[in-house]
Amino acid sequence: MRILLINGPNLNTLGTREPDVYGNTTLSEIEARVREKASALNVEVRTFQSNSEGALIDFIQAEAPDAAGIIINPGALTHYSFALRDALAASGLPAIEVHISNIYGREHFRRRSVTAACCWGIVAGLGWRGYVAALESLAGMIAERAG
Repeated sequence: MRILLINGPNLNTLGTREPDVYGNTTLSEIEARVREKASALNVEVRTFQSNSEGALIDFIQAEAPDAAGIIINPGALTHYSFALRDALAASGLPAIEVHISNIYGREHFRRRSVTAACCWGIVAGLGWRGYVAALESLAGMIAERAG
């Protein structure tokens, strides 16, 4: 089982970007923790991060045919990228949206997700642990549905 782990704009600055909101854990540390859990679950994880909406869409389109699911933190694109939403929907893959902070307890504009409707679920506010929870949940749900 291959899961795509996709991170959007500004997530490459984790560890230094607003640590009071996003913590001190870097994106590479998050990816390593997800890979460690994936190994225990016998799941392959393919990671990608970009500050470019088009690059994220291109990655989904290129990698979806060989993947079983997607874990995505769209960053700010969560709130307005219908193009990314459409790429997720067109992939036909089950997805889980992840946010390090609780977007529903922050500024009003952050409380709306246009990408969530294409996802099986959302994990928000659990910090880096949300990525691991998303992986466990997505892998388990895919396996259950496969029978």
